[in-house]
Amino acid sequence: MRVCYFGTYRASYIRNRLMIERLRNNGVEVVECHERLWHGLEDREQAASGGWINPRFWWRVGVTYARLLWRYRSVGPYDVMVVGYPGQPDILLARVLSWLRHKPLVWDVLMSIYLIALERELEKRSPLTVQLIHSLEALACHLPDLFILDTDVYASWFKKTYGIPASRICLVPLGADDRVFKPYKLERADDLFLCTYYGTFIPSHGLEYVVEAARLLSKERSIHFELIGRGPNRDKILALAQSYGLDNVTFIEWMDEDELVRRATSADIILGTFGTTPQALMTFQNKIYEGLAMAKPVITGDSPAMRQSLQHGEHIFLCTRADPQSLAAAILSLKNNPKLRKRLSMQGYQFYHNNFDLAQTSQQWIAYLQSLVSSYSGQHGTIGHRTR
Repeated sequence: MRVCYFGTYRASYIRNRLMIERLRNNGVEVVECHERLWHGLEDREQAASGGWINPRFWWRVGVTYARLLWRYRSVGPYDVMVVGYPGQPDILLARVLSWLRHKPLVWDVLMSIYLIALERELEKRSPLTVQLIHSLEALACHLPDLFILDTDVYASWFKKTYGIPASRICLVPLGADDRVFKPYKLERADDLFLCTYYGTFIPSHGLEYVVEAARLLSKERSIHFELIGRGPNRDKILALAQSYGLDNVTFIEWMDEDELVRRATSADIILGTFGTTPQALMTFQNKIYEGLAMAKPVITGDSPAMRQSLQHGEHIFLCTRADPQSLAAAILSLKNNPKLRKRLSMQGYQFYHNNFDLAQTSQQWIAYLQSLVSSYSGQHGTIGHRTR
């Protein structure tokens, strides 16, 4: 099987890297037809906040897609085209190109950029832009032969919101690069109980509740929090911690992967997400997969997506979302119960490898593509129900 991975997708984003590597590591030839459109989170937010009106933005779009088409000329024959995340701007062009070659089209949608725009309150800055994003996404959802999502909860949202037939949706868990995120034994020189968060500072992750929990635990001198990363809410979260005069919270800038793994491995607990946005409730974030893959106890907010896969107190420790007292109590429970931490570490790690590791998810991903290619040849893309 030969796959054309197409679009302006975020090439360095872990989802796209893993989806491509899952194919290549199992003998599938992947040719990437990719051009970079976005130059980071701030660039995307500026465009979504109304910056797309600027003629220079449209010049950049035109140049990017002209280069993408030029690259496509040399792709050669392929069996299926896959549009990487986020693919909303690319899917119309991809559909035309795949139709011209009579090939099936797959979209690894992963998340709704319309929901992301709402959660980041972009409609307050540019309601027209958010409406256009919704219209673009609605159109895009009628074009691919197959949609790939991470959780069944998110799949249900797409089916309800955009009327996508269940027969066109398949699930490939996000997972982790468990060649990198794996158990290590690192001893720290201090006697702190270290709770580490890493990722983007955005509303769905609810970092304000982590800071509030740190305030509640400020008299527990051995408990310390590390918040690693950047994002639109970072200044707000930093200001909140400073307003309380907290000395049990350290803010650290984003770092390269090797240093991030070292930091995460030295933590006693990995913190997940605690916001209450729809995105937070429907997704299964990278850091949760990675924490399980590193055999670390993970605390995260309760949600339908979590409950569908993991058992509280056996694989993961769940607390009430948007509730600093619940989070603080969860941290104290694990700090004071080494046996519970060990059980979460061992059973969470085992569950990860039984359900989410690269070998398991690679076979799922390849099987979906092979089934689509086979059925498209005979029935032009009609495939069976694959959501779970």
